[in-house]
This record gives sequence, structure tokens and C-alpha cells, in this order.
Amino acid sequence: MGATKADMVIRNAMLIDGSGAAGVAGDLAVTGERITAIGPSLVCGADVEIDAGGKVLAPGFIDAHTHDDRAVLTNRAMACKISQGVTTVVTGNCGISIAPVTIKTRPPGPLDLVCPSPDDFMPSFAAYFAALEKAPPAVNVVAQAGHTSLRVSVMDRFDRAASEGEIEQMKALLRQALKDGAAGLSTGLYYPPANAAPREEIEALAQVVHEEGGFHSTHMRDEADGVAVSLEETFRIGRTAQVPIIISHHKCVGLANHGRSGETLGLIDAARAKQQIGLDVYPYVASSTILNKDRVALSSRTLITWSGKADGLEGRDIEEVAAEMGLSVDATVEAISPAGAIYFLMDEADVKAIMAYPATMIGSDGLPHDRHPHPRLWGTFPRVLGHYARDEKLFPLETAVHKMTGLTARTFGLKDRGVLGEGAFADLVLFDPAAVIDTATFERPETPAAGICQVFVNGRGVWRNGAATDARPGKGLCGERFLTQ
Repeated sequence: MGATKADMVIRNAMLIDGSGAAGVAGDLAVTGERITAIGPSLVCGADVEIDAGGKVLAPGFIDAHTHDDRAVLTNRAMACKISQGVTTVVTGNCGISIAPVTIKTRPPGPLDLVCPSPDDFMPSFAAYFAALEKAPPAVNVVAQAGHTSLRVSVMDRFDRAASEGEIEQMKALLRQALKDGAAGLSTGLYYPPANAAPREEIEALAQVVHEEGGFHSTHMRDEADGVAVSLEETFRIGRTAQVPIIISHHKCVGLANHGRSGETLGLIDAARAKQQIGLDVYPYVASSTILNKDRVALSSRTLITWSGKADGLEGRDIEEVAAEMGLSVDATVEAISPAGAIYFLMDEADVKAIMAYPATMIGSDGLPHDRHPHPRLWGTFPRVLGHYARDEKLFPLETAVHKMTGLTARTFGLKDRGVLGEGAFADLVLFDPAAVIDTATFERPETPAAGICQVFVNGRGVWRNGAATDARPGKGLCGERFLTQ
């Protein structure tokens, strides 16, 4: 196997191809955007030759769950992701998407986590993908249309089910979004702007996804006491509309629900025998979203990530702030909101069990616009590789890579991505398996990981020697539709 001439050859690498198969020593050649040869001791010349020195060369990681919708336009280097080896981000999660939204006032939470101003939104996905093409980011973008975004665009209030006419308006917006390149529909039924929506409202929209080709991801209605009921609702939506389902950031929230992952994974396993279901997880026991007193009550500790009413609270414990203000915790939440928070809610054993489940993908769920973000924004993927795979031996390194690449590409229907193979896009990460580790902490959340040597997107280097390059080769993957498994 070989090629006569290539733009770049990476030699002497441990090739982990994203399939879950054992790594093999070899070389890899790239011409243009694609891998053109792979194998031992390739005989070909190249403009650039890189000696990997035995380090791992893997497909670029695909972040299965992000809120990078606006970040890819305003912070095109995307250092928080490429520093981890991430080359593709899936946006528009939890019902929150930058398009198609037309709104005149500040959006309700959680939409304000992504777009705090009405001017931040876009009226269509055609406009969004055009903006990405005009000023590309360093990473590729797979975008979903959010149910909450649709509701905000057509409803005057959200504490009720949508009317038949409003559902028809949302269906029309969704259909056009999918035609414009959105990959699927997400819901955030936990959040106030969407939790009054009955199952039938989601099924009606999911039917459009079925007709146009796509998937449905969901931040379920309840991840705490009612997690099993919410799983059943999710399964039913998928069966009724005949669409693939992705359970976002699966978790068992609150002390009373610690240890329930065996139950929930059993329900998922049984449902997967009858329908297409995927899920993702982030490797932390703490979550992060808008500040909410009910969430605070469930948490062993709560840290403030931003406040729209008070400066200097970022990274501080809500109880300490309440004591300083001379208020109850509930009153403090009201006084500083709108705001965001980190909640310590989950059990480590559950996180491990969910992460180890064969169908589980890795997603950061990072919030790039928070002033003091959760460390998952910068640390998710190296944490899985270093802490969980290498140090905790939760699974082999090849399995960890598969959960970030081949599995994710297959679940989201991404053709020629997430794998090392001739003809695949040259989204690549070169890392040191002995040194890779997250360094972002809850105290210092914006520190790049160790052990990520080089990152390439569509054949061009975007991360080298601990810093972003000037390359911005990312694409809106708007032409790729879901491929049934």
C-alpha cells in the first residue's frame, strides 16, 4: 500500500483507527482534505513529514454534545476544543439552537446560555451555514434545530402546550431547517420554556425529522426521581415517529438516585433491542446550567458560573455568597439571577457505569460563554483518555477513542469521519498516551490539557506545540444526512 506523492506523511505512529480494534504501528499519508494511504512503512514522498515517535495517531474527536453554536462564529480558533483533540462539534443540544429564531427581547433561560441578546440568533440555518462558510472556524460543525428555539419563535408564552396552529408553524420552521442542513431535532424538556410541552407535541415535530431524515436528541424531562419515566417517554417518541434517539448527558441526579444507573442502563439496553438509541456522557460528577433553586436543593455543592446582576461571583460557592448577602440560599438565587451554576449532583460509580456502557459516546456539554465555566469545556476528552482509560483502567485506550470517534460518527451519520482509512477526511489527533490528561479544574477551568501534540482538521494543522495555529479549515457539515445503522 502506498502513494507516490502526498502533502503530509505522519510516520512511526501507533494508529488507533476509531473502530475499537487494537492499535497498530504504521504511517499515514494525507493529500488535500483526505487520508490517501495508511499502512506500515509507506513508500511515498511528501511536502511535510512528521515523526510521531510511537505516539498515538487517532481520528479527531467528535464532541457529541456541545453548546458551541455561537462560539464557532465569535471565537473561531476554538482553542477550548482543538486543545483536547476535538475536530468536530455537535451543536444545538438541549432544545437550544442559534437558528431558526426570530425574537425581539432577551431570550429566556436556557437560551441565554448560548445567545444572551436577540441579535445573536439567526433566522435560518441557511444563514447560519453561510456565516460558517464565510468565516470558518477551526472545527467542523454538526448543527441541530432546538425545540425551545422553535417555541420561542412562534409562541407568546411557554407555560402551556402549543396550539395546533403553532405546531404547524414549528413543523414548517423545522422542515426548512432540516432542508437547510440541520442534522436533527433536540429537546430540553427539563427547562421551563419547554417542560409544558406534552409528548404529542414532540412526536409531531419528530415526524418531520422522520420524513426529512435525521435524529432526535433529548435532555429528558427528568433525570432525577422520574428518570425511568422520562426514559420511557423518550423511547416512545422514537418508536412513534420512527426516528433514532440520542439521550443527552445521561445521568442519575441527586443523592436519592445515586446507584440507579444499573436500572436506567437496563432500560436503555432493552429498548435498544427494538429501536435505534444512542447516549452521551461527560466524565464528571458535576453538571452545569442556569441557576435554579430546585437544582441547588439537590446538590451537595453549587458554584456560580456567571450572574447578570452581580460581578465577581464567578467560581464562588452559593452558600458563601448567601451568607455575605445575609439572605437565604433561595433568596440569593433570586437576587443574582439570571445566572449560571455548577451543581455537584452525581455519583462517581454511576458516571463510570454509564461511561463504560458500550453505546455511550463522549460529549463535553461545555458552556463556552460562561465567565467561569465547568472544566469539562477544556478537559473532557483528555480526562477520559488519561484518568479513566489509562489510570482507572475503566476500558482500553482503543475503546476510549472509539467512544469519541467511530461510535459518534456512526450514531450521528457522519460519512468518512471518525475513522482512519483511505478516503476518510483527515481529521486527526496525535497524542502521547502516557502523558495525556486534563488540567482544567473547578478552580482554574480554562487550562489546556497535557499530552495533545498536534491536531488536524480536514488535512490542515490547527493545534501544534501547545497553541492554536492560524488555520481555520472547519466546515458546516450541512450536506450529510443520517445513515441508518
